[in-house]
Amino acid sequence: MTEQVDVKPEGAGATTETPEGVQVGIQRIYTKDVSFEAPNVPEVFQDANFKPEVKMEMNSKSRKITDDMYEVVLTMTITAASGETTGFLVEVQQAGLFGVRGLNDAQLRHLLSTFCPETLYPYAREVISSLVSKGGFPPVYLAPVNFDALFRAQMEQQAQQQNAAPEGQPAAE
Repeated sequence: MTEQVDVKPEGAGATTETPEGVQVGIQRIYTKDVSFEAPNVPEVFQDANFKPEVKMEMNSKSRKITDDMYEVVLTMTITAASGETTGFLVEVQQAGLFGVRGLNDAQLRHLLSTFCPETLYPYAREVISSLVSKGGFPPVYLAPVNFDALFRAQMEQQAQQQNAAPEGQPAAE
């Protein structure tokens, strides 16, 4: 099943109108890899002092499959630990194939860094919630993520690093 979505990512010269020839299609969404570990079960269930702190790490990457097809992988790692005791660790790689046509390089980078991970996030969140519940733990509710704000912050950080590089030397990547 293919869902066609007309999108115009923000970028130089972006307008609210979608230009002719721009196409973005979600071709497939799939779970690429899943890992759930609960190394201290059942002991943590018996420990009344076990009050875990939940931490989330997240990143995304993309790669070109064909001229008009890109795979985007959103990796999320959730850890619940209290001190040195880990209740659970779950990692999910939620992926998707996106057909993209008619965007310049800056628009494509923006789309692959914002729209695509934003599309994958609810699927990854559901997988995480399901795994944690099946592991016997209370549900984990992950807040929505503003991928556009994360992208802008990353672009600002890269610009600052490039401006801070000594003259004549390329900025560190």
